[in-house]
Amino acid sequence: MKKILLETIYVLTGMVAILTAIYAFKDDKHPSRIGTGLFWGLVGIIFIFGKLIPGYITGGMIVFMGCLTAMKKVTFGSMSNASEKDRENCAIKHKNKLFIPALTIGIVAFIFGQFIKSLGGIIGLGVGALLALLIAATMTRTKPSKVCYDGSRLLQRVGAASILPQLLTALGALFTAAGVGDVISGGISNVIGSPSKLVGVIAYCLGMALFTMIMGNAFAAFSVMTVGIGMPFVIAQGANPAIACILALTAGYCGTLITPMAANFNIVPGAVLETKNKYRVIIAQLPYALVLWVIHVILMYTLAF
Repeated sequence: MKKILLETIYVLTGMVAILTAIYAFKDDKHPSRIGTGLFWGLVGIIFIFGKLIPGYITGGMIVFMGCLTAMKKVTFGSMSNASEKDRENCAIKHKNKLFIPALTIGIVAFIFGQFIKSLGGIIGLGVGALLALLIAATMTRTKPSKVCYDGSRLLQRVGAASILPQLLTALGALFTAAGVGDVISGGISNVIGSPSKLVGVIAYCLGMALFTMIMGNAFAAFSVMTVGIGMPFVIAQGANPAIACILALTAGYCGTLITPMAANFNIVPGAVLETKNKYRVIIAQLPYALVLWVIHVILMYTLAF
């Protein structure tokens, strides 16, 4: 049951990407409709037929998609948002009820993750997204064609950054398998020898924040940094593993707040709000991230030992 539901979610996700490709190909005013259409078409094929495609072919498709992105062939077309007046009228009419669809996604995912563990949070996320879509469409009485159009418009607006989470998670697993953590551990030992508890804590928290900025995901960075820094330089000196590890993980989120690699958190909101500076969210979060990182160092040093 779980596998069937999960594959259904992947297929639906792929269909959204295919629809985006169709819109791009049909957009005569698109500055790069061929490249953009190919990119989203390949994304859709991978999501829909991924289990049936040999790994080396999927890898080749991803490399090709990377080349399209590097050559700036994946861009936003001429698809326009609803008029300012229509959006303002909708906001006045529904007020805070507009937050209901967004909250639905989180609440349903939480319920599945906590109480329907046989299915899990990922399926809950997909079910929550579908329920949110139905609620939003019912509230606004939007035509199905408009839902498809605006979904495609938003996906094109976010661009290639929307698939970064999947790629970075795979990269984290690759780094762990390749022994990157051991290399980092050896490098630190050569530079600072046997560090004190405080230096070890700073190195662990700093490594988590910096590697998360690179990976865009604290979970992807966690295994590498814990093997490379946490275990030999913090836990080996007597730190409580549970306390040290959970604080290291959340210290990594300080890096999440200030990296464009965390596209879902920092790039998507800017695209949705259509800010003039696409890094506006990161700029606003920077001072909070620095303060939170210092607090994590203090907490780990005082609570873990």
